[in-house]
Amino acid sequence: MMRNREIRRAALWFLAMTVVLAIAGYRVSLATCVFVFVTAGLTGTLFFVVTRARYRRIARLSEQIDRVLHNDERLDIGEAEEGELSILYSEIVKMTLRIREQNEALRNEKKHLADSLADVAHQLRTPLTSVNIILSLLRKDTDKREQRELLREAGAALAQTDFLLTALLKLSRLDAGIVVFETERIRIGDLLEEALAPLLISLDLHTIKVRTDIPEQAEISGDLKWLAEAFRNIIKNSMESVGDNGLIEIVCEENPLFTEITIHDDGAGFAPEDLPHLFERFYRGAQDKHDSGAAGYGIGLALCRTIIMGQGGTVTAKNHPQGGAVFQVRFPG
Repeated sequence: MMRNREIRRAALWFLAMTVVLAIAGYRVSLATCVFVFVTAGLTGTLFFVVTRARYRRIARLSEQIDRVLHNDERLDIGEAEEGELSILYSEIVKMTLRIREQNEALRNEKKHLADSLADVAHQLRTPLTSVNIILSLLRKDTDKREQRELLREAGAALAQTDFLLTALLKLSRLDAGIVVFETERIRIGDLLEEALAPLLISLDLHTIKVRTDIPEQAEISGDLKWLAEAFRNIIKNSMESVGDNGLIEIVCEENPLFTEITIHDDGAGFAPEDLPHLFERFYRGAQDKHDSGAAGYGIGLALCRTIIMGQGGTVTAKNHPQGGAVFQVRFPG
């Protein structure tokens, strides 16, 4: 306590005043001088006791703060008595609870990051292992036809790796908050045209029909390029579901509250146990888990949801009563 400069200064002033008053009292009478010393001694003792008690309480607070900084789970801050330190106690409690919440969130985020890295490593390992096997086969004596087939498979594996890395890069940019979505009025027809453009050849090769019913003047606000990426991932999911000779219907409806875009395919739909997890990152459906050759990585729909929700929209998926899967995307009107 006496290391505090202000306390030392106050003590010196008090001592000086006591001496001056004692000298003045002595000139009056010896009893007055004794009274001054006794009063000063009692006052000084009371000040010392009260100040020391306050310093002890402050020291306890300091110890509690140190525990908070060192993530002590046994932290226990009791209720403060009425007084000027009660406000400080209250703020310490608030700070403690907030830091605990933040520490818990950081621990969960670290766990999520570790799980995500493990998933990424697993996802990348599959196509890269395929490429290594293909390269080892190419080193052997093979005829031209086998070489062409192996090279085709190697190209497909590298294309899968490129898709996965590109999607992960986009997700990481969105998670880091470094993507700034532009806001402009977008015609739904232009948005779907942008989304479908890279898929036209694949749609034609697999004889998949895309039927649209879009009002001419239907519009939403958002970023054209990113929203096209989101819808492209939904359409890709539908293409994988319908297979050859399938049908995908895209319908847009408007009302005063929102604009809804529905994408319905005539595929097999979703397994009931998959419905709650469709938009979770790295989640693969029950069928994909048992099929090592399945095309899905469990990342396209997660990217889709992140993009749409980042621009104020919502996306849901369910099975259609008449068969197939239905994706519903809504944007505020």
